[in-house]
Amino acid sequence: MAQKPGAYGETKHATAEIQKYCDQVKKEIEEKTNQKFEHFKAEKFRSQVVKGTNYLVKIHVNGTSYIHVKLHHKLPCDGGAVVLMGVQENHTKDDPVAEF
Repeated sequence: MAQKPGAYGETKHATAEIQKYCDQVKKEIEEKTNQKFEHFKAEKFRSQVVKGTNYLVKIHVNGTSYIHVKLHHKLPCDGGAVVLMGVQENHTKDDPVAEF
């Protein structure tokens, strides 16, 4: 099914590219959560095409703990940077990757 313009798409398995984006903002995520993550693996994501791309990502951080992050990947003409837009803690493996 095609993604509606401006809407988040379906949840997919994280790719190496999504992991790379998460790794780029890991230090900032650790600062916002006051935690150090030895385990930090992107597992699921959803994307939204805007002026660039927004991503909602579920990251396994240890044991049964997950966090959800919102990222924005700017267009190359805008510098192409990955920007952390938000973090939600205290998620589980079964929590849906939902907009926040």
